[in-house]
Amino acid sequence: MLSAYRIPNQLPDEKVIMIVRKDLFIMFKRVVAFALMLATLIGFVIIMFTLYPTANESEFYPAIVLAASAYLLYIWLFFFFTFIDYYLDTWIITDERIINIEQEGFFSRTISEERLFRIQDVTSEVKGVLPTMFGYGDVYIQTAGEKNRFNFEQVPNPDGIRDVIIRLAEVDRAKQTTETKKEMVGIL
Repeated sequence: MLSAYRIPNQLPDEKVIMIVRKDLFIMFKRVVAFALMLATLIGFVIIMFTLYPTANESEFYPAIVLAASAYLLYIWLFFFFTFIDYYLDTWIITDERIINIEQEGFFSRTISEERLFRIQDVTSEVKGVLPTMFGYGDVYIQTAGEKNRFNFEQVPNPDGIRDVIIRLAEVDRAKQTTETKKEMVGIL
């Protein structure tokens, strides 16, 4: 379980500024899709027993129950995977770095991080009617590292997150410059 008090490979004196997950509206859209799929199953069962009241006595009843059970299992797995993907896709912004934790299926997770002083550009993007109405979008972070772009996808308040990251990167860059100058003076 992710906690603000326990982050991967925490550095000494590192402070968590914010933990970001996808916008709650994204989960709401998927719950509505789950409810529609469930309503389809219930509607099918009601129509089946209304049109064929003796369906539970026929030789096709086990096949109907099997098909309905398989569909219900599919719906449940869809909902469970949606929740796992929503909850475990996390971005942690600290005063030293950005950590991207991405759940890729049930048994696969990728964790990547980037130091703030390496950030070159931060862009926020809101595209479409629903993202504009509900205030969610994407944040793209351009770095000088091997993976040249971090993506925060469908996060709430992307402009605010962009501003926080830019401010933290400037502070960290100034801190790195000061430390470098101190090291240079120590060498000379």
